[in-house]
Amino acid sequence: MTAQSPPSGSAHTAQDFDARATTWDDDPAKVARARAIADAIEREVPLSASMEALEYGAGTGLLGFMLRHRFADLTLADVSDGMLEVASKKIASARDPHVRAVNLDLMSGPQPERRFDVIFSAMTLHHIPDTQGIMRRFRALLKQPGFLCVADLDTEDGAFHGTGFDGHLGFDRDQLAKKARAAGFASVRFVTAHEMSKAVAGESRVFPIFLMIAATS
Repeated sequence: MTAQSPPSGSAHTAQDFDARATTWDDDPAKVARARAIADAIEREVPLSASMEALEYGAGTGLLGFMLRHRFADLTLADVSDGMLEVASKKIASARDPHVRAVNLDLMSGPQPERRFDVIFSAMTLHHIPDTQGIMRRFRALLKQPGFLCVADLDTEDGAFHGTGFDGHLGFDRDQLAKKARAAGFASVRFVTAHEMSKAVAGESRVFPIFLMIAATS
């Protein structure tokens, strides 16, 4: 992932991510995580050069830029103006007319009219209170056939974010699969995309990050 800034009603505010936007891509751990997730998506999903994709919670576009060459069109969506500003500067520098950065919160406000072949999101889901609701919205935005790729933490004890975090403490894969199927996805499977090391109370902890691949048919 990338810099996934949370939509409204989440555990962190967009302003929290605004303040971190300019230095987000400087963290080697975040770059390595994004690279591992990008590689997993490329391995697990039959991507084609004609596909249109949406990255939800794209932040600075760290993950999206690793995958943009695989799509005909890519929309980077976030709610943090700071993150979107960084992403927009990357797009301008790359002079890529097939990539855009937009402010979008699927849990509030108007929903996009266009539909996508692929929606991908990394380390964003644990910030969204209504997991079932966002799954339904993802499904509504996908073409038939289409793919949803969600990377996030396996269930953990709260050590990843530390005290004060009120979002989801990771996810049980079976329970998340049930929510995806209830939202209308025909098949759901998981792979472990990355194992992230992080210092907790002076000791190194490893946090597995899954990639859920949900298909509409």
